[in-house]
Amino acid sequence: MSDSSMSDSTQQELVDRTKELTTSDYYFDSYSHFGIHEEMLKDEVRTMSYRKAIMNNRHLFKDKVVLDVGCGTGILCMFAADAGARLVIGVDNSEILPIAQKIIKANKYEDRIVLIKGKMEEVKLPVEKVDIIISEWMGYFMLYEGMLDTVLFARDKYLVPGGIIMPDKASLHINAIEDAEYKEDKIEYWNNVYGYDMSCIREIAIVEPLVDVVKPNMIVTNDCNILNIDIMTVTKEQLPFKSQFKLRADRDDSIHAFVVYFDIEFSKGHKSVFFSTGPRAKYTHWKQSIMYIDDVIRVKKGELINGEIDVAPFQANKRDLKIKFSYDFVGSQCKFADTIEYHMR
Repeated sequence: MSDSSMSDSTQQELVDRTKELTTSDYYFDSYSHFGIHEEMLKDEVRTMSYRKAIMNNRHLFKDKVVLDVGCGTGILCMFAADAGARLVIGVDNSEILPIAQKIIKANKYEDRIVLIKGKMEEVKLPVEKVDIIISEWMGYFMLYEGMLDTVLFARDKYLVPGGIIMPDKASLHINAIEDAEYKEDKIEYWNNVYGYDMSCIREIAIVEPLVDVVKPNMIVTNDCNILNIDIMTVTKEQLPFKSQFKLRADRDDSIHAFVVYFDIEFSKGHKSVFFSTGPRAKYTHWKQSIMYIDDVIRVKKGELINGEIDVAPFQANKRDLKIKFSYDFVGSQCKFADTIEYHMR
């Protein structure tokens, strides 16, 4: 059927369905492909931190009931079973779940691991309560994808009083970088494309945070903490946040972008386990989130940039992030103040 013969109502149905897939099904569908699971499993900082936190605390897991929220391939479920859990329940709504069931069977865990396909908020567990919740819920910018909401739902509905969540602490940090070469290549490029003005694309590119690796030598300022989360006590209503920050220049240089990264801690057990996704730490698949600005801020060592960041889910798609970012700088060489609204999608 050609577009010209398609009725207005049919076209609208297709548009509506596309929107629905973009805002709902696409999130789970994206985790159906083995490639993303390969990337996560090969991220040794991520996977080995979870393994160490679980396997080094067998006394916490022995004979306990464990819930894995967003279990994926089931790797964390198997860690928990090996640590002595009596029953491990994995919940995931993506099409990787049937593959995970084959993995569980191939490794002979069917007697201790039960996998359930569906949304955490909608499935029925085979138990009323669990002793431990494990989950790898973090997205880019930590809160992108909104999966922490689901972990909090599981906590409030299923976790026994005195139960444990792993990981249980998370924090978000910001610094500023020199990145003239990349900004020229990715942002300013659109001002002149083979002699044509495509700056309208630049306007879109600059308000979408870039996920990439930041080299330590690019960092111009100190790091500032902008959010701390205790997953045992935080509420869904507290996750949208606003935070002020001050960044002090460590050297004379130019600033082209601000960088946000997160740290994770498993504080329960004999010894806490910690990892960072920051640019000075070992590589993780989360990399860092880079927000480019229109201005080039020329700083002298010791000068301060004052700012505020306001982060909340988009109303149209709760898994996207709306980031309102303001900065104010008065230095010996220049002064700038601006507010930019970024969309992480």
